Amino acid sequence: MTHGYTTKVGKDGLIVVKPKRRPARGGGAIKLVALAVIGLIGFKAFALVSVGPVTYNERLAKLEGGTVIEQVGAKALAIDPVTEVIAGSVGPTLR
Repeated sequence: MTHGYTTKVGKDGLIVVKPKRRPARGGGAIKLVALAVIGLIGFKAFALVSVGPVTYNERLAKLEGGTVIEQVGAKALAIDPVTEVIAGSVGPTLR
């Protein structure tokens, strides 16, 4: 009952105390993961627009030849169709 309670008097004169129900707050982890994915795609699109596709791919090639963590980063930062579309639509605006 730390979130509050309500009291009502029944027809028989008995006082009934019930805890207030808080609305379910589910989906916090899903929202966090979705926000991280959207942020990663936005970052990739911005980086692709700012350095160009040739330079971007050269830098990814350097990462692919590095340590295991760098290789995982290169796979995560690889150009995918969604990033390419976003970069194509935002690119003229940023230049």
